[in-house]
Amino acid sequence: MSHLEQVLPQLRFDERGLITAVVQDAETLQVLMVAWMNAEALRLTVSSGEAHFWSRSRNALWHKGATSGHTMQVREIRADCDADTLLLLVIPNGAACHTGAVSCFFRRLEEVD
Repeated sequence: MSHLEQVLPQLRFDERGLITAVVQDAETLQVLMVAWMNAEALRLTVSSGEAHFWSRSRNALWHKGATSGHTMQVREIRADCDADTLLLLVIPNGAACHTGAVSCFFRRLEEVD
């Protein structure tokens, strides 16, 4: 049994089978995005070394950068103290945000319509 398979039962996935994933640039430490993972997305991420997530809107697995080319090479995955949130330290290959911004967190609260 792989280490991941040993750890999976200890992670606290929600009632939909999802866990929050905060994505951070491994070099600059800038927070790039927040997404969700199910067990299969986590398995694919670990096995491929590139970030995979679960798209709640499409109800499907999502390989980050599959269409844009803006993949994310995963350097490390950490779990928080409650094991209900993951932190992915990545090397991004382009923008993280679908808008083309480096980070999804480019607007101040006052700028939100």
